[in-house]
Amino acid sequence: MTSPLTLLKDPSLLKTDALINGQWLKGASRFDVCNPATGEKLADVANMTAADAKAAIDAANAAWPAWKAKTAKERSIILRKWFDLLMANQDDLGRLMTAEQGKPFAEAKGEVAYGASFVEWFAEE
Repeated sequence: MTSPLTLLKDPSLLKTDALINGQWLKGASRFDVCNPATGEKLADVANMTAADAKAAIDAANAAWPAWKAKTAKERSIILRKWFDLLMANQDDLGRLMTAEQGKPFAEAKGEVAYGASFVEWFAEE
């Protein structure tokens, strides 16, 4: 059986490190992510610590004043671009979910669209 990951149009969408404060971090250790149906190893990903989680929260808090200072129109444009990217990559994001969870591809694509609809809603508010 072919792994859904081999079907990705944009393999760079598969991230295995953690993004904290604008930097991709490998973490102190890694753990395997496997296809639940076959046991096939799909990737190893960063196993972050409580200190890493605190650093991520601190970075988000530090970014808040700049985000809050943007106008509603500026925030809307950013959120709309995020929505557009989610929908443009719906197939690949669905394939990633299928590989990791065993979810049927059609359902995974639907879940991407459903999640993206929340981003779209907030972009319009």
